Amino acid sequence: MLEGVLGLNGGNMNATHPFTTTAFDIAGYRVVKNFGVVRGIVVRSRSVVGNFGASIQSLFGGNITIYTDLCEQARDDAFRDMINHANQLSANAVIGVRYDATELMPGITEVLCYGTAVQVEPVRPG
Repeated sequence: MLEGVLGLNGGNMNATHPFTTTAFDIAGYRVVKNFGVVRGIVVRSRSVVGNFGASIQSLFGGNITIYTDLCEQARDDAFRDMINHANQLSANAVIGVRYDATELMPGITEVLCYGTAVQVEPVRPG
């Protein structure tokens, strides 16, 4: 029953799939096929309105929620794109997931989410 729910019978992962991890293994499962690196790349820029709102927030100190929301959305989009890339390869898990961000020019940032797409199956007792 659990195998069908988790997509281990050839099903695809979705954006909330439990088989994405920063670790290089998944307890109780073994890697049976390695598809290689998968990635999601998003390039975001701050809008004039967003910069103005953030400037107002920065006057009061604390968390600048406009930028926090922008960063979270960029990470979510990059993660989703990585999952889609893994789905195209018929992977059912992504291990070693990492994020990276690079400012390409002032106000424009690339967010990269990457990992290793694999096929996993439960370890059989015995």
